Amino acid sequence: MARSSPFIDPGPRTTEGTLALVHLSRDNLQPVYLRGSTGAVDGYAEGNVINTRFGSFPHSTLIGVPWGAQVRASIVDTGSRGRKKKPDGNGEAAPEDMTESTAAEEEPTAAAGVKTAASGFVHVLAPTPELWTMSLPHRTQVVYTPDYSYILHRIRARPGVRIIEAGAGSGSFTHAAVRAVFNGHPDSESKDTGKVFSFEFDKARFEKMQEEIEAHNLRDLVHITHRDVYNEGFLVKDGESPEADCIFLDLPAPWKALPHLTRASQNRKSPLRADRSVYLCTFSPCIEQVTKTVEVMRQLGWMDIEMVEVAHKRFNVMRERVGLNMPTERGTNQTAGNVAEALARLREVEEKAREFHGRAQGAGANEDDEMDVDEAKAEVTANGQVANEDQDGDDAKPWMLGRLIHRTEAEIKTHTSYLTFAVLPQEWTAEQEAAAFESWPCGQEKGVIGSLDKAVRKQEKRDMLAGKKRKKEMAAASKNGSGTASGNNSPAPKKSKSN
Repeated sequence: MARSSPFIDPGPRTTEGTLALVHLSRDNLQPVYLRGSTGAVDGYAEGNVINTRFGSFPHSTLIGVPWGAQVRASIVDTGSRGRKKKPDGNGEAAPEDMTESTAAEEEPTAAAGVKTAASGFVHVLAPTPELWTMSLPHRTQVVYTPDYSYILHRIRARPGVRIIEAGAGSGSFTHAAVRAVFNGHPDSESKDTGKVFSFEFDKARFEKMQEEIEAHNLRDLVHITHRDVYNEGFLVKDGESPEADCIFLDLPAPWKALPHLTRASQNRKSPLRADRSVYLCTFSPCIEQVTKTVEVMRQLGWMDIEMVEVAHKRFNVMRERVGLNMPTERGTNQTAGNVAEALARLREVEEKAREFHGRAQGAGANEDDEMDVDEAKAEVTANGQVANEDQDGDDAKPWMLGRLIHRTEAEIKTHTSYLTFAVLPQEWTAEQEAAAFESWPCGQEKGVIGSLDKAVRKQEKRDMLAGKKRKKEMAAASKNGSGTASGNNSPAPKKSKSN
């Protein structure tokens, strides 16, 4: 069996030929296919090299390290890339350090070892659908994590089910769907194994998507097809049905593809699973698209139609240093941190004003006009707090300075698209109806309101009330009869002693 995909089981360490995500900074990831080399590549004696603003990183330093490890930058030998050329006697450019003994060697040899640079590092992360969405090359509009996580939940994506995806695009939803339905690699074309059937109309995007699926070792879990689903439908392999449980349509006109997503008829085979309800989601950026889609859904028998808009907002938790004496840097607020600091700033401004007016008039400021304030200046710490106030001291850690605050991100991604959900009930045959009627017969129930008409229910009510009335009369009669009998059989009074 082929090697498992790094999106499913990356293993404990990085390996040659696999995909790794180099984490440069927040929201800045670079996908890299790790390749070992025994010679120079592109003028680098160390082989394949990743160049970033944090330094150079040969692939050899990234292979065999644990996922999530921090890798230091290296000092690379640029080889022929770094040789300066000068004109020779004939006016042609020749390498400055090239001699007769080295003239035949135009390419440098592989370096024996890699030296670590003084600064710069990156982290090597295992690929996940969330990280891949942040780093993948955008060929179309991408379905981001807040959207596809909610979509997979609503369409009941779980291990073992089969999903139809129309509009593969950049492959963001495809990788997330594979992880959601994965329950093992299929040894054969078994329908008990989860699988994603993806369809793409654009040939260039289809070929690029096919290359990525092959490079990510997902060929047995994703079936990618180049097709116009509006006219050709969703059947695969010479008319074979995918037997799909879930559907996701990321199309400009999803209502044109819906006629192919119905139950089987005499003239046409259905791509849907017959013995289960099928869950559908469409991804449409405009409300006019949603209106047309819902109209066709109702005509084709889809039920529980609902539209949802996901508004994602992220809160950043940080520390903010407030103070007038703070340096102008990120994370500082150039305002007074408290009343004492504000008063100290006012004293400073007032004194500068007196000095300015004194120089202008040549006589100085009159002492009677001076502000009656305390001349002592408040000491303000690096945290923007007065020295007499509560503070952590001079030995406080830099990352602990300031107050803890939370703010929303600067660029809030609100509307991406409208998500329209619907359910198609399972196919119901005459044999299933007969079996259900045999287990739960209809029309033969007793005491069930739905099985009787209005006149019969009224008559039953009269009979019930008449029965209750007879019971009450019998109880009253028996009570009176027992009282009379007890009066007739009462014992004779005893004779007195005087008699």
